[in-house]
Amino acid sequence: MKPVRLLSGILTVGGWTLLSRLLGFVRDVLIASYIGPGAVMDAFVAAFRLPNMFRRFFAEGAFNAAFVPMFSKRLEAGDNPLGFAALACSGLSLVLLGLTGLCMVFMPALVWATAEGFVGDARFDLTVEFGRIVFPYIFFISLAALFSGMLNAAGHFAAAAAAPVLLNVLLIGTMSFAALTGGAVAQALVWTIPVAGVAQLALVWHATRRAGLSLPLVRPRWTPEMAQLVRIAIPAALAGGVVQINLVVGQLVASNTEKAVSWLYSADRLYQLPLGVVGIAVGIVLLPDLSRRLKAQDDVGARMALSRAGEIALALTIPCAVALIVIPIQLVSVLFERGAFGADDSAATALAVAIYGLGLPAFVLQKILQPLFFAREDTRSPFRYAVWAMAVNGVLAVGLAMLIGWIAAAIATTIAAWIMVVQLAAGARQFGEVARFDAQFRRRLWRICLASVLMGAVLWGAGVVLGPLFGMGGWRWLALLVLIAVGTLAYALFGQGLGAFRIQEIRGRLRR
Repeated sequence: MKPVRLLSGILTVGGWTLLSRLLGFVRDVLIASYIGPGAVMDAFVAAFRLPNMFRRFFAEGAFNAAFVPMFSKRLEAGDNPLGFAALACSGLSLVLLGLTGLCMVFMPALVWATAEGFVGDARFDLTVEFGRIVFPYIFFISLAALFSGMLNAAGHFAAAAAAPVLLNVLLIGTMSFAALTGGAVAQALVWTIPVAGVAQLALVWHATRRAGLSLPLVRPRWTPEMAQLVRIAIPAALAGGVVQINLVVGQLVASNTEKAVSWLYSADRLYQLPLGVVGIAVGIVLLPDLSRRLKAQDDVGARMALSRAGEIALALTIPCAVALIVIPIQLVSVLFERGAFGADDSAATALAVAIYGLGLPAFVLQKILQPLFFAREDTRSPFRYAVWAMAVNGVLAVGLAMLIGWIAAAIATTIAAWIMVVQLAAGARQFGEVARFDAQFRRRLWRICLASVLMGAVLWGAGVVLGPLFGMGGWRWLALLVLIAVGTLAYALFGQGLGAFRIQEIRGRLRR
């Protein structure tokens, strides 16, 4: 087999994802500034969550959890992978068209089910209006995910990773144009989303043609391969449904407090940066690599791939988590506090950021451990684990909300994430040594944690010293950049000194 270059693939996906998330920050800063926490932003967040909720079923979530391993193994064996993908594409298109039509007709019921606290005020009708505009995005982005899965399985990561950049570029451009010309920023925002979906689909479709993976047009047919795909996808869809129920529960809790939906959205955007750059990038690269190695019976290579992926991911994630816990108010105030986003909004958002920071390693570990099951076409076990995590999330979110209010949603999400990781790790033991991290990973993990804690202490001290600058207008950007530079340098020095990683080793892997 031609192995996937793990580090190169992670850096490619992570680099493009980093650019996308940075542009996403610019987008969210503009949303917070032009629209601000309140009825319109709450309505946009709730409406845009609807296609993104179903996206977890039909795009990066359930469908790809079933499709990518099956396509990867057929590609490795030369077993008509393009014919299989063409049938999957036609069947997915048919399902998506029906889903889009139904959801647009029954949008009021969908909004009521996901944001019940909006009923009776202006947010409800506005969310229904926005929801009908943005929902067709699910059709385009789900097909784009199928083509992206094909590219990833073949070891071509760049175009699929670059596609999300288009969404943010278009949203930033249209919002800025609307603001400069006195137009309705919120309307420009929602109408651009389906257009961006078309652009993303066009990009990855063109990339598959250039990679020699052109799909013929075929009518949907029920074949043994499609039956197997559905059998694998349904448990993954149910697991994805559980994850989305967790998000909806959090939104329902937050919707009863003014501005809380907007605060959680802003906090989510901040911790999603390292999650997307590291965790999602590792998962995207690891799944097809494990699938092909298992098909080739390369257990040694599969364990090595798992261990190095985990090592890379946690070496980058744990210090990010510490930073989110130690300096959340500095991050939020500089990135979001302007225009309609005030100091009280920064304080509330920073609290959620710190709590999500505690869960960040768990969110990333899920992306590393789930491919162990998906590569073996086992989607039922992750579904069972997700149900237990959902139960924990629901009980904590609703129960704690009676005592501490909207922040219960963030606390419940973090605890449920760690419950999910414990279950995945315990369940993976059935696969034997191939599904366990090796001795090098275990040696380096405690060193990574210690280097991150020491970095956190340096960050805290630097934050105290630079504190006055954060209240001085334009100087706060410089203060934040200095704070990030100090933390990065401290982690690099502590990590190298403790043996958490070796710079020379990383350089060698990059050259290879």
